[in-house]
Amino acid sequence: MGGCVGTAREGSASSRTSSGERSTSLRGGTSIGKNVPLRHERIRWKSDMPLTEGQIRSKRDEFWDTAPAFEGRREIWDALKAAALAVENHDYDLAQAIIDGANITLPNGALTDCYDELGTRYQLPVYCLSYPLNILQRSPDKDGENETEASVEGEENVLKIRLSTTSKDVKLTVRSTDTIATAKRKLDMQEDLNGSRQRWFYSGKLLGDRLLVCECNIQHSFIVQAIITEDFITTIDS
Repeated sequence: MGGCVGTAREGSASSRTSSGERSTSLRGGTSIGKNVPLRHERIRWKSDMPLTEGQIRSKRDEFWDTAPAFEGRREIWDALKAAALAVENHDYDLAQAIIDGANITLPNGALTDCYDELGTRYQLPVYCLSYPLNILQRSPDKDGENETEASVEGEENVLKIRLSTTSKDVKLTVRSTDTIATAKRKLDMQEDLNGSRQRWFYSGKLLGDRLLVCECNIQHSFIVQAIITEDFITTIDS
């Protein structure tokens, strides 16, 4: 889906052409192609299976959480994440500034395929840059309430949550139409976590905040791992 493949760790050098593009090469003389300015256009694509916005955001969270564990430098992944967010907000000038500041080369003018100054290749999946054309639309909540607010509909479910702070399992009552963000708030209040940051994992996958509990396919009596950290955060609904 996405990751970084291939390395050439001998440093790099670049020269700018008259058209504004840069030709980047490694110190050994091997060229990795032109450095094309970021294209000011949104990638148009369709997913094999229609997904909701929450499912797309969950896939993004999972990718950004695991990508730095593979080959590549953490600071480059951080820069690419920031640039991808700027692209999503149509701020292409900011995205270009981030790319230039991190010495990232774009041979095709897109974040889907890029290199750092050492020649390491990084590839971003398209779902990190735009939503698919066939995205499933969810009806807005009545009275304009945010989708992360607690739901009064849906079936009642009892989740078994294992807290990283104590390694103990606790039971949490939620509704199938609650988002993971809502479930986290319920856990925070139930276990008096004082607003600590939570990351939930099930079957090795990170559960994104916008996913509904019913979309996570959590089997009865199976355990959800809750990684609790003491770096307090303020949740901003987007």
